[in-house]
Amino acid sequence: MGALPPVSLQAAAPWWRPAHGHSLVIRGGRPLSGVYPISGAKNAVLPLMISALLTPHLVTLRNVPASLDVAVLSALLRRLGAEMHWSTTADGLSVTICADRLHPGSIDGDLVSRMRASVLLLGAMLARCGEASLPMPGGDAIGLRGVDFHLAGLRAMGAEIELSAGLIVAKAPDGLKGAEILLPLPSVGATENLMLAAVMAKGTVVIRNAAREPEIVDLAQCLIAMGARIVGQGSHVITIEGGATLAGAVHDVMPDRIELGTLACVAAVTNGEILLRNGRTDHLGAALSAFQAAGVDLRDVEDGLIARRSPDGLVGIDIITQPYPGFATDLQAPAMALLSVAKGASAITETLFEQRFLHVGELRRMGADIAVHGRTALVRGAAELRGAAVTCTDVRAAAALVIAGLAASGETTLAGLDHLDRGYERMAEKLAACGADIARNGLS
Repeated sequence: MGALPPVSLQAAAPWWRPAHGHSLVIRGGRPLSGVYPISGAKNAVLPLMISALLTPHLVTLRNVPASLDVAVLSALLRRLGAEMHWSTTADGLSVTICADRLHPGSIDGDLVSRMRASVLLLGAMLARCGEASLPMPGGDAIGLRGVDFHLAGLRAMGAEIELSAGLIVAKAPDGLKGAEILLPLPSVGATENLMLAAVMAKGTVVIRNAAREPEIVDLAQCLIAMGARIVGQGSHVITIEGGATLAGAVHDVMPDRIELGTLACVAAVTNGEILLRNGRTDHLGAALSAFQAAGVDLRDVEDGLIARRSPDGLVGIDIITQPYPGFATDLQAPAMALLSVAKGASAITETLFEQRFLHVGELRRMGADIAVHGRTALVRGAAELRGAAVTCTDVRAAAALVIAGLAASGETTLAGLDHLDRGYERMAEKLAACGADIARNGLS
């Protein structure tokens, strides 16, 4: 089959509008109040969209975040032959995906280079088509994050995989088979990739030392609704009885626990009070007790939770990032922005990614007192942050700089907004509705 024409983001996701301007301007120092709706989870929706490739029947996802990563993946799926049908209601964005005709050799390298989650196409395409050819995925520059665990697990299931000139070429001409797979580390991406591959395998696949994140459970629930036979999700041993013939399904994407934690930090640093609609504290894991110890008051209410600063103020704490239910690495940068204005000293140790302190230099520009020693950042709370021109280096660093800008005196200008848009739906607009002085290019 000849090469298919490229697919633009707006053709694949008509709701997507590129950010106007090249910067976000924040004038800080305002206590925020109001309602901030928590979107569907970035880390859940991408594997859910890819799961639709496993069946020729319709899969509808509701509560989809209108983010750049979703638009990019939509273009990737269109390039593979899937049809995307979008609708917007009072309850948010929904997509119905029809993947009755797929072209496994048509994965777009330019799009793959923009997002790490595209590696999940390997498992889904091997299961459905018996082959996949994928450029090495891109995404945030936060560490090596090799795909070795993914490839070893797929090979254990019978896939033949070659790496050549930056290309992953995988084949399973006789189909995938059951296997016992022990992951060296509880990798979220590898767990998801192997789950996607296993549901159509011949035999039973057991994934040991599997990731336990809520997004893994969300993916399993969607696959089960499609007809997959999965048990153990949320534990370290996931068992998949392969050979299922998958039907369509309707599934609601779980709320974004990382956005929830980020906005809890916003409420606390601005000394405001925000209702985080749809937020769930039970998804936060160890971050819940850590935030509470730091002086972030979180109270469950009927339609979400209320976040504000404790009457005793913010205080320094020590944090070590760990796989769920430990403190999420995706909340490390937002927590650092919070602790930059807390009383006393904090130590933040990053155990998962070796380059996830790129935001430290940008926070220092704003007056934060942070020293990095190996994988530990020592934070001494500053009396006040000052507005500055800073640059987003990855998705969560972008959120940290927004938090710092809202807490700072004066004007903060953020460049590199693609990073913010990749993981957060209309963040500036939703913050403005809570009283923030924030606008693209400084326009109100």
